[in-house]
Amino acid sequence: MTFARSEMLFFIWIVPLAFLVCSHGMRRRRRILLNYSSKHHMAQLSPRASVRKRWVRHGLVLLSLLLSVLALSGPLYGYKWQTVERKGVDLFIAIDCSKSMLADDIKPTRLERAKREVTDLFSMLEGDRAGLVAFAGTAFIQCPLTLDYQAFHIFMNALGPDYIPVGGTDINGAILEALKGFGEKDNTDKAVILITDGESTVSDAQEAVDEAKRKGVKVFCIGVGTEEGVPVPDSEGGFVKDDQGKIVLSRMDESSLSAIASQTGGTYVRSVAGDMDLDRIYRQEIRKDMEQKTLSSGKQKIAEDRFQWFLLPSVLFMTLAMGLRSVDSGRKD
Repeated sequence: MTFARSEMLFFIWIVPLAFLVCSHGMRRRRRILLNYSSKHHMAQLSPRASVRKRWVRHGLVLLSLLLSVLALSGPLYGYKWQTVERKGVDLFIAIDCSKSMLADDIKPTRLERAKREVTDLFSMLEGDRAGLVAFAGTAFIQCPLTLDYQAFHIFMNALGPDYIPVGGTDINGAILEALKGFGEKDNTDKAVILITDGESTVSDAQEAVDEAKRKGVKVFCIGVGTEEGVPVPDSEGGFVKDDQGKIVLSRMDESSLSAIASQTGGTYVRSVAGDMDLDRIYRQEIRKDMEQKTLSSGKQKIAEDRFQWFLLPSVLFMTLAMGLRSVDSGRKD
């Protein structure tokens, strides 16, 4: 036998403490009676039968407490087979890993803030499969669609500007790569969450938009950064410069990101203070408006909770203890 809530077994210490309290109470009662009677008359005031009855009553209460603690601990014994289904949507998250994501206009950096927001998002997922696309000047699937969220986090935490050697921002390639990751035969609703800080420097995203519309996939865009732009840190502690020696500024192209989202039926959200509204996108847009289909089903071995084995005797012993109390209180000494 095992226990589902083994931490509750700690309260077993209440039983020996209660025993000490009962023993102290019995001794104190005897001392009080001796103040008003001699030992010769003690047998008449408190006969042995009455003392035994009190100890029996205390014993029943202690047994009831012990069994109650065991019942609260969730005793598990035996198994049953239960049919389980996972319902949800398929969701790809595309994260920009270009060097400009190291800018610290959003603390600690744009990339680290994006990772934290995605981690918070996963605490809200309700059986949805999630995949990860990493992109900069090129894009690839870092983690295929999975229900194993821990594996997803391992892949996401490995992302960084040095992870993809090709510089730039290929939004078109990121969306197309995510679309390839969706199964053609899956009948689930699908969505892509695109997190980026700048305009596409490789090509426009019209090809990806047309493909997403054809497949019925909604694209939700999150723009990270400011329209004014900030310098892009380099590996030497300075800032990236162009061929003319001028500092390169990373700016958001809100109009392009908004167009991608609106054309595919998604939503564009601008993030300038670190709040990416992923919870709003998931709860109000994805989970509310998109249909959740069965992603997996089967039988699962479930341990049987046998709390009633301990709870019923506990109630019985407590009832008997209360009955003995009423009989004792009605006795005329």
